[in-house]
Amino acid sequence: MENDKLQLFENKKIRTAWDEEQEEWYFSIVDVVAVLTDSPNPQTYWRVMKKRLKDEGNETVTNCNALKMTAADGKKRLTDVATTEQLLRIIQSIPSPKAEPFKLWLAEVGRERIEETIDPELTIDRALDTYLKKGYSREWINQRLQAIQVRKELTDEWQDRGVQKGVEFAMLTDEITRAWSGMTTRQYKKLKGLKKENLRDNMTTLEIVLNMLAEATTTELSKVHQPQGFEENREIAKRGGSYAGETRKSIEADTGRSIITSENAVQLNTVVTDMIEGVVNAEDKEGENKK
Repeated sequence: MENDKLQLFENKKIRTAWDEEQEEWYFSIVDVVAVLTDSPNPQTYWRVMKKRLKDEGNETVTNCNALKMTAADGKKRLTDVATTEQLLRIIQSIPSPKAEPFKLWLAEVGRERIEETIDPELTIDRALDTYLKKGYSREWINQRLQAIQVRKELTDEWQDRGVQKGVEFAMLTDEITRAWSGMTTRQYKKLKGLKKENLRDNMTTLEIVLNMLAEATTTELSKVHQPQGFEENREIAKRGGSYAGETRKSIEADTGRSIITSENAVQLNTVVTDMIEGVVNAEDKEGENKK
């Protein structure tokens, strides 16, 4: 869940969260109430409104979730949130001249995600821009984008085989990681000094390639053997990861060096920057010598 992404409506902030698995936006209801009503106390306005709607048997309010979002004081607090569909229903109960413009704004917020579904190349372009801004090399980015596609094919296969999103996906991923790297995902992240950061975004090119091999092999084995349910898929995940694990050991035996590294994105990007600066300095010196 990508929490605390601020969106602006008429220069007023609305906290949002994007659920990658459900492919759904969640909006802070209190923030929306503040925008639509200009109430000096939107929390009270929402609390009274919520009780009234519940008393009326409104199922939309009953089905709303709560997510931890950053409050005005900087602390994370549970906040009532609503999906786009739920929010449209709630807005109907708020008398406001801003209701219609806000509905158009909601459509605009969702437009990029819809466009990406229709044209996957837009997703790739946006991901490319994001990684470039973070300082990754184009070579690394190409491998990472390929890895994202391999991962998507694997999770699609898991869904077809009766594996549940969330915990079961994470457990199978752990099995694959352990089988090829010799460590659990948590141990791997600890080695790289990571907390909430994405492990794959902090892998070297060779680490990414081996992880891709493990996941692609697992997908292929699953298509051939057609496991059903979590336990059968767990065995396939172990086998898929073990093939990549054997490849890792062969490379390490040949090179005499460990492929698994403690380097993370910050260190990797520093290496790339140093290389670029080294080339530039060398070219500058060459130019000076020719003068």
